[in-house]
Amino acid sequence: MIARLHLFLVDAAAAAVIGVLVGYAMIEHQPKSWWLVVPGAALVALPVAVRRIWPVTTLAVTTTATAAVVIGQVLPTQALGAPVGAVCFALYTVAVERAQTWSLAGLAGAVAVISGVSGGEAENVVVVIAALGAVWAIGYTTRLRRSFLDREMSQRAERALADERLRIARELHDVVAHNLSLIAVQAANAAHVRSPEHAYEALTVISETSRSALTEMRGLLGVLRSDADLAPSPGLDRLADLADRASLAGVRVSLDVRGDSAVPEGVGLSAYRIVQEALTNVVKHAAPASCTVLVDVTPSAVRVEVTDDGPGVQELGQGHGLAGMRERVAVYGGTFSAGPGTGGGFRVEAELPHR
Repeated sequence: MIARLHLFLVDAAAAAVIGVLVGYAMIEHQPKSWWLVVPGAALVALPVAVRRIWPVTTLAVTTTATAAVVIGQVLPTQALGAPVGAVCFALYTVAVERAQTWSLAGLAGAVAVISGVSGGEAENVVVVIAALGAVWAIGYTTRLRRSFLDREMSQRAERALADERLRIARELHDVVAHNLSLIAVQAANAAHVRSPEHAYEALTVISETSRSALTEMRGLLGVLRSDADLAPSPGLDRLADLADRASLAGVRVSLDVRGDSAVPEGVGLSAYRIVQEALTNVVKHAAPASCTVLVDVTPSAVRVEVTDDGPGVQELGQGHGLAGMRERVAVYGGTFSAGPGTGGGFRVEAELPHR
């Protein structure tokens, strides 16, 4: 609002200056009555003050007023420069704000009127065409540049929206895959055990895991609501919870976090999700097994290594899990590898630079 008011003040100042110049040009060669000078100068100059609101009307009024004061011999032909300045202001605005058809029609009309009252000499007509044509070209180029910038900003917004959708989809996959894998393992245990006590323990784990999954999904989907209370994203300080949940599913997890866990939020979240997805794969494909999680935080990077002593795999799957981990690492220009360990089992390694 303040910037728009500033523009109107600039236009008002320009209109005042043009009005003074036009008035001076009217009385420079021979004295004229003020009741002719003041209205004539006002009709030519004052519309410039509202050119941003009514550009076409401003161009029509200034052009017509210029022709009227010249034809009425209030302004001499040799003093056309001042009122043509008002016409140029208006024509520029039309070229910027209106479609090409309107702006070209305005250019043609202004050239015809100003050329007619300038005496009709070829030299004067060429000068008028050159001056008004240059003003129109500048205005139309400005319109094209603004259109390009608007289109670029719109494309950036669309890309940002698509990236955010992909991020949310990846987060949902990590949350759902991890927790449902634990639930599936415990449900299978509850279905096969003979002891009611063990079945009760499995059902308790299912209840706690499902409740945790719902809480995390509710927090994640809350970012789509403007009135949501946003909770901090999980980071390195939540890795112990992942280890505990995997242990409930029959995977013995040894967690070793080295260094200062205070890292940038995005890096911490990515490391958390990588560990989560790696543990999910262990639960799904290697349980019961032992698993070692090493997170080494250095001043320049976070290194994650997850190894298990399960049966391993001969071929890597094409699911979203490994691809999601690889994408998270690629965002930070890090390195990622996943495959059978040297002594058996499976191994996931990732390095996330953060400086």
